[in-house]
Amino acid sequence: MEQRQLGKSGFRIPVLSLGTGTFGGTNDFFKKWGDMDVKEASRLIDISLEHGLNFFDTANVYSTGAAEEILGAALKGRRDKSIISTKVAFKMGDGPNDSGASRYHIIRQAEESLKRLETDYIDLYFIHGFDPLTPIEETLTTLDALVKSGKVRYIGVSNYASWQLMKSLSVSEKLHLEKFIVYQGYYSIIGRDYEWDLMPAVEDQGLGLMVWSPLGWGRLTGKIKRNQPAGEGRIQMGGAAGGPEVEEDYLYDVIDVLDEIASETNKSIAQVSLNWLLTRKTVSNVVIGARNEKQLIENIGALGWSLTSEQLEKIDKVSDQKPLYPHWVGKR
Repeated sequence: MEQRQLGKSGFRIPVLSLGTGTFGGTNDFFKKWGDMDVKEASRLIDISLEHGLNFFDTANVYSTGAAEEILGAALKGRRDKSIISTKVAFKMGDGPNDSGASRYHIIRQAEESLKRLETDYIDLYFIHGFDPLTPIEETLTTLDALVKSGKVRYIGVSNYASWQLMKSLSVSEKLHLEKFIVYQGYYSIIGRDYEWDLMPAVEDQGLGLMVWSPLGWGRLTGKIKRNQPAGEGRIQMGGAAGGPEVEEDYLYDVIDVLDEIASETNKSIAQVSLNWLLTRKTVSNVVIGARNEKQLIENIGALGWSLTSEQLEKIDKVSDQKPLYPHWVGKR
């Protein structure tokens, strides 16, 4: 499997990682994504490792810790062959300090994640979302201390606005702290907002991008087509809840073109969608999800072939989205 440099660091990672949002399913929100137990998760990890995919992405909030526990159990005896990323910031309880990016919450949750994952260190630790109540200096000095302690190898950030990212990088530079090397964000053929503000910032600052929900919250799996009922899967289970709305005509126009290209390449719509992402600027890694072995193998099949320049142009054209102010200034 192709390896790419993660930002300006010396850390090399495979271009695909396996997301664990389908592990556990212990609450209503994540049950719609999947409810794999340790045995099922272990089988997915077996397949992943056989294909050179040794990077597993999780978060403390996924099924309120159950996904981390299942991943830790499934990786027993092969932790040294694996890369693990996890995250902190979202709500883990009803207490006043059970969410956010404070020193209290980060340290407490890092220790809990290490226990659940049954490991001594986290390869890549993300702040999952911006905390407006905690000074950025507090968040960054805490992460710096975790790196210096050896409990965390590298740090990243997810779901920040570009100004929040830039301010964080500036503070790290000013105070000589560990800097974020990666941004994890939503990016798909039907969700190209990332390109307006964040992509230029990530490229300018030399970060890598890890893409989450590359199939547009399940809309680009091939189970949704014009004038057809949605096939069984995440969308039918209500798994699009919490995701961005997509205008129906736009979605079907994009899917029509992807379906055409899938026929030309003898690939699936999902494989075309993932392959397209790996051609985009700043992308270091795409986090794929799977509810079963078949989906995982199909997604891994996005590698080892290339879209033509004409096919890329067709996708870019049909999926183009009008930018918001001020990004359209001077482009009319």
